[in-house]
Amino acid sequence: MKYIAALDYDHLDNGVFLTTLARSLSQQQGNTDLRPIIIHSDSEYTERIIQTGVMRNPATKRSIKDLNNRLVALLADEGVSAVGINPYQRKVITRKNNELTLDHSFLDTLPSQSVLLLSTLIYNADEDDTEILSLPDFATYLFQELNADQLFLFSKSDESEIFTDKQDNDKLNWGSLTPAFKDKQIPDDFEDYRHPIRLATARDFNQLPNLEHTISIDNSQND
Repeated sequence: MKYIAALDYDHLDNGVFLTTLARSLSQQQGNTDLRPIIIHSDSEYTERIIQTGVMRNPATKRSIKDLNNRLVALLADEGVSAVGINPYQRKVITRKNNELTLDHSFLDTLPSQSVLLLSTLIYNADEDDTEILSLPDFATYLFQELNADQLFLFSKSDESEIFTDKQDNDKLNWGSLTPAFKDKQIPDDFEDYRHPIRLATARDFNQLPNLEHTISIDNSQND
């Protein structure tokens, strides 16, 4: 299973969540059928950089770069081998004439047993500068471009009760989610998302490829 897991703004500033996720990824590493790709943008750390006098755009870019390094180190502390990449480097992902391209040949050189950790910083060829993609747009692009099997988001509350007593929640669709469910479970970054995802918790993420403790949400319509 090749999967993409998106670390949203709030979860990236949650140390307990990140440590739990790193431990779950560590437990996945023995399974050669899994190919994890973790993606992220920035977090509340950006605001702390801005408070030092840095303008928002450069502060956001600095935050994303620092977080990529920090996440690699956090995973290493839990015994997880990870390759951290800001895709503007080596022009792994480039926007030109409003089209995104990905250097598949470079990704193919990376060790398949390592977690691939990608930030949302890409190279804009038209401006010869870095560009910050939104996390939802980045997730959608990579999911399609890499032909991934699953796209995971993490529950905003990260509580497991809804996953262990799912009843009719095994498969939901975006159009029928209640405001209460969205407020409690869907990360703010993805509140307007409409593509298929799997909702998971950091604690139960170690059970992949078993999807029993995840909830499928897609864009199908009610019958």
